[in-house]
Amino acid sequence: MAGAVFFTTASLLCGLASSPAALRAARVVQGAGAAIMAPTALSIISTTFTEGAERNKALGIWGALGGIGAAAAWLIGGPLVDAPGWRWIFFVSIPVGLAALALSPVLLRESRAALTRRSYDPAGALTVTGALVLLVYAVVEAPGAGWGDVRTILPLAGSALLLAAFALIESRHPAPLVPLRIFRSRTLAGADALTVLLGTVAIGVPFVLTLYAQQVLGYSALKFGVSSVVLAVGVTAGAIAGQGAVFKAGFRPVAVTGMALMGGGSLVLTQVSVHGSYFPDIFFGLLLCGLGIGLAFVTATVAALAGIAGHESGLASGLSNTALQIGTALGVAIVSTVAVSRSQDYLAANPGASPLVALTEGYQSAFVACAVLAGIGLALALLLPGRPPKAAHELPEPVLATGAR
Repeated sequence: MAGAVFFTTASLLCGLASSPAALRAARVVQGAGAAIMAPTALSIISTTFTEGAERNKALGIWGALGGIGAAAAWLIGGPLVDAPGWRWIFFVSIPVGLAALALSPVLLRESRAALTRRSYDPAGALTVTGALVLLVYAVVEAPGAGWGDVRTILPLAGSALLLAAFALIESRHPAPLVPLRIFRSRTLAGADALTVLLGTVAIGVPFVLTLYAQQVLGYSALKFGVSSVVLAVGVTAGAIAGQGAVFKAGFRPVAVTGMALMGGGSLVLTQVSVHGSYFPDIFFGLLLCGLGIGLAFVTATVAALAGIAGHESGLASGLSNTALQIGTALGVAIVSTVAVSRSQDYLAANPGASPLVALTEGYQSAFVACAVLAGIGLALALLLPGRPPKAAHELPEPVLATGAR
C-alpha cells in the first residue's frame, strides 16, 4: 500500500509538472513506488500459492496480466497523447492506484516477520545502485565519447569497483541487503541472469520499433499504439501457455523456446526498410517477440522462486524484479548506442545519403543487437535445470533412525 501511495501521488505530480526537472523528479518517486510494489506483489503470490502447478498457474496469470496491461497501455497511450495531451498518460494511473489502495486491505492477508530487531544495509543499497547507474551511463555515453575514451573507461571501472565493494559489504554485514548465500541456488542465479537478457530484448525491440514507425514510416502515436497491440497479445498468450508448459516440460525447454522466438522476431525486424509496411515488416516480428517474452518471462519467474523458503520469498522476488529492471535499463542503452553509432557511421561514409535511410540503417543494426542478446539469453537458458526442483511439500518424509521419537 505504501508503494501504491508513492506511485499514485507521483503520477499526479508527473501530470502537473511544469518543467522537465519537475517531471524527472516526480518520475523518480514514481519509480520508487513501482520498485516497492512489484517485488511485494510477486512475494505475495509466492507465499499465497503452493509451489508447483498451483503457483505456476498464478504466475501465468501474473504474466498474462502484464501483457494485458501492456495492451491497454498501447491502446490508451496513443489516443491520450494525440487528444488531451501527454499529461493524461499519468493522470490515467490515478484511479487505478486508488482502486488498488481501497482493495488491498480487503483482499490481501497481512504478514509480518517475527523479528526481535531490525537492521538495515544503506551501504549495500548505495554501492549497488551506484554501480548500476555508472554502468548504464557508460553505455549511453560511449557512442559520443568512444569506448576507449577515459569518459567511458572511468565509469565502467567505477561500476566494477562499486560492485566489488557491494559484494564485500554483503559478505560482512549482519543483515545484508542481499545475502550472497542465496546465489548458491543454481536455479535462482540462472533465472535472474536470464531475466536480465530477457529485459534487454523485451524493452529494446519496442523501443527501437517506436522510433522506426514514427520517425521513418510517419506513424502517429495512435496508429502505432493500435498496430503494436499484437506484441502485448503475444505476451499474454505466451504467458498463459508457459505456466502449463513449465510444469510439464521443465524450465530449460520452455526458456530456450522463448528466447529462440525473441531472437527470431528480432531477426525478422532487421528487414525493416525506408518504405516498409506493417505487413510483413512489423507484424510477424512483433508476434514472435511477444510469444517469446511471455514464455521466457513466466519460466524465469517460476524458476527464480522455485525451492525458495517462505521467509526469503521477498528477497527472491526483489532480485527477480531488479534483474528485469537492470535488463530494461541496459536494453535501452545498448540499442540506442548501436542505432546512433551505425547511423553516424553510415552518414560519414555516405555524405549525401537520405537521413531516413541513415536512421533505418541504425534501427536495423539495433534489431541485430536484440537478436544477439536473445542468443546470449538462449545460451543461459540451456544452463537452467531441466526439471523444477521438488517443492518442500512434495518431498518424502525423512526416515527416522531406530529408536528415534
